[in-house]
Amino acid sequence: MPGEPQDDCLFCKIVAGQIPATIVRETETTIAFRDINPQAPTHVLVIPKVHYRDAASLAAAEPVITADVLREAQAVADEDKLESYRIVFNTGAGAGQTVWHAHAHVLGGRGLQWPPG
Repeated sequence: MPGEPQDDCLFCKIVAGQIPATIVRETETTIAFRDINPQAPTHVLVIPKVHYRDAASLAAAEPVITADVLREAQAVADEDKLESYRIVFNTGAGAGQTVWHAHAHVLGGRGLQWPPG
């Protein structure tokens, strides 16, 4: 059921403390942690504590929590003293989504080319 923890979800297990992560920030509604395979000097994932498959379903069901994710992305960038950074929500396997729990990638600390990919 959307919003409920999923037994087979890696990020739900991180939220529950069942799998360790290098947590850099935590709020009532979000957790931010370092990516285990960083693609930039700063590569932090910001996830909602509630489970939704992707950013679109999170935004439709929980607009306040979606805003919390974006606010925390800014806080991560501020803490890492990033003047420029990218926030990426991958949606679907073809876009590179591999964990089916909405999450934002905060990437920075080096030049980021456009278009990405």
